[in-house]
Amino acid sequence: MVAGRDIPHDLAQYVIEAATGYPHGFWGLVAQGATFKSTGRRRTKPGRAVIASHRQELAGAEQLAGLHHARWKAEHHDDVSAALDRASAQWRALRAGDSLVFVWPSARGDIEARGELRSA
Repeated sequence: MVAGRDIPHDLAQYVIEAATGYPHGFWGLVAQGATFKSTGRRRTKPGRAVIASHRQELAGAEQLAGLHHARWKAEHHDDVSAALDRASAQWRALRAGDSLVFVWPSARGDIEARGELRSA
């Protein structure tokens, strides 16, 4: 990682959950239909039930992400830090109008440039 560089919290959280295979963190639960206020989606009874059934694992996901993010910033090298390095490089390579697209549970994203995928 380049010193002083970072990535948005939600991106780091996603990449860490995906790279560690953690299925019941925030992003894994979203993929299972959880409805969180922070996503801007209307809360539903089934969506709240997904959250309720995995509340303890959800809390653990923040700790997991904090640990791996700190290790990455300290330049620890493992599969998770490699995934964060890749996401960081992609984040920095985004141009106006681009999107960084991930499909759960993959920790590997693609840059979509105005409707076309490109590698970074």
